[in-house]
Amino acid sequence: MAPYKNTAAIATYGDHEVIKPENKLRKYVSDTPFVPGEDDPVARAEMALAALSGEFGAMMDEECARLDKERHAVMANGFTKANKEGLFHAAHDIKGQAATFGYPAVASAADSLCRLIEYTPDSSRIPAKLVDQHVDAVRAIYREYSRSDAQDLASMLTVRLREVTDEFLIHENRNRPDILEQITGAPSAVPE
Repeated sequence: MAPYKNTAAIATYGDHEVIKPENKLRKYVSDTPFVPGEDDPVARAEMALAALSGEFGAMMDEECARLDKERHAVMANGFTKANKEGLFHAAHDIKGQAATFGYPAVASAADSLCRLIEYTPDSSRIPAKLVDQHVDAVRAIYREYSRSDAQDLASMLTVRLREVTDEFLIHENRNRPDILEQITGAPSAVPE
């Protein structure tokens, strides 16, 4: 039997297109096609996601508010262990959930903030303005997601954030060749 294959569906309207991405989940569950009448865990998962999809905007609102709250905790009290972990986890959660929630372009800015926190040897040296730029970028990309040029703007913004972040990280890790290699050679951990 041939493996299950699902492709993206495109509906074209007068002034826009709606693209429903292909189902990539099934290939991780099984190479064999679904047999009618059998339990289909992929279909169950898709139905659960579809049931929740109306709430994704509210969930993303909550995640952005959490990220902003963690940023303010860092600004008010510095990079304590708890504040650093809180900011990192808020950014990391957004990075991981952005695509599921329907906002994949947000993930790159969140990933850049994670890298900034993870690879800075002394977090007290992280410029507050750089943290602000990351959090503001995540929130702005999410807020403006319905714009027709949102993907292009998000890409330009996150490329520049990544450049500035890498420049800072390279300077901060200049005496740590093993870390420099990770910074300059590490591929993005953002889900495809």
